[in-house]
Amino acid sequence: MSTDERQPAPALDLPTDNGGRISLAALRGKPAVVYFYPKDDTTGCTREAQDFTALSADFAALGCPVIGVSRDTVKKHDKFKAKYDLAVVLASDEDGAACEAWGVWVQKKLYGREYMGIERATFLIDAQGRIARAWRNVKVADHAAEVLAAAHALG
Repeated sequence: MSTDERQPAPALDLPTDNGGRISLAALRGKPAVVYFYPKDDTTGCTREAQDFTALSADFAALGCPVIGVSRDTVKKHDKFKAKYDLAVVLASDEDGAACEAWGVWVQKKLYGREYMGIERATFLIDAQGRIARAWRNVKVADHAAEVLAAAHALG
């Protein structure tokens, strides 16, 4: 399935922090933000979650839930969320099926070593379940504010 803008968003149905579950199908009729990040409690991932948390009331006012997805376990998500008092939903994709479906499980390179990992990417889903905006290889600084502006523009 494509994760290009204006295409239907791939299915997403995952366990979340605090024993919950999230699915895009259940959110149909309202916009949503799905962001993929490499790992709980790392510098960039923590900053990104904190930035989305700082704007959580603004996203809520738009009826737009923010869902962070990584391959960390629900238990790790619970600890991460509690440690930083995060207000975003954290979904666990332990088997990597969602990362594959959304095209964010990619070959990465660090210090000359190649490995597979999650590309930091964000998708704004419209009320009809289509990808309204896609950000790839996200740089964390000011990203959450940019996503909020795009969510406002959805109307």
